[in-house]
Amino acid sequence: MSRLLLSLFCIVSQAYAYAPSFVPNKNVVNSIPKNIRAIYQSQGSTSAKRNDIKMMPIGVPKVAYRVPGSQSADWVDIYNRLYRERIIFLGSEIDDELANQVIGVMLYLDSEDNSKPIYLYINSPGGSVISGLAIYDAMQHIKSEVITINLGLAASMASFILAAGSKGKRLALPSSRIMIHQPMGGAQGQAEDIKVEAAQILRIRDNICKLYAMMTGRTVNQIVQDLDRDNFLSAAEAVEYGLIDRVLENTDDQDTQL
Repeated sequence: MSRLLLSLFCIVSQAYAYAPSFVPNKNVVNSIPKNIRAIYQSQGSTSAKRNDIKMMPIGVPKVAYRVPGSQSADWVDIYNRLYRERIIFLGSEIDDELANQVIGVMLYLDSEDNSKPIYLYINSPGGSVISGLAIYDAMQHIKSEVITINLGLAASMASFILAAGSKGKRLALPSSRIMIHQPMGGAQGQAEDIKVEAAQILRIRDNICKLYAMMTGRTVNQIVQDLDRDNFLSAAEAVEYGLIDRVLENTDDQDTQL
């Protein structure tokens, strides 16, 4: 009986000494056997090798791009990658920051090679009139022709920039929409300040109406009437109005969608 109890005590002691737990055993000097420790170490080295592999970051759309002459590729922002193909996206509200970015890219691409066109894709609700006019002036300033393509919505100043593309190369996708209206203002302060601001808004409206008339072939009076309220047009209606030149549609034999 005593031998049996002694054997049970030895077995329990060995099991306790192994201690396969996350809680350390202070009384055990070497708690894990060598063969098990070797397995853990091999798994750790494999994990370290896996961590050396560069994976695409999650959250921001990025693609692999190898700079000419470089031996390895890096993950770059997809829009920066498209800039290298002379493609610019106008995909948010137009403000000073966005206008400066678009203008900077256009100036760089024009200085790099002004014999190739720049493709400006537009899906924007509009925004600041002054910022939009800055983009318009830059489009007229550079030597490269600017091909504008509308997808989604081109409203307010976005429709103005869409119509400012190179003649014959102002395009839209079939489901896109265009909205034109007169400039809006929200002047506050003293009466004289509001009066000055109102005069500036009227001057900008007259200038935009003249530019719309020049780009569409419509009369200024008709443009003033059409801009009096929000005026939504389909892609086909925008062609008829003169805001764009053509709707991009696939023929039946080229259509691969179900």
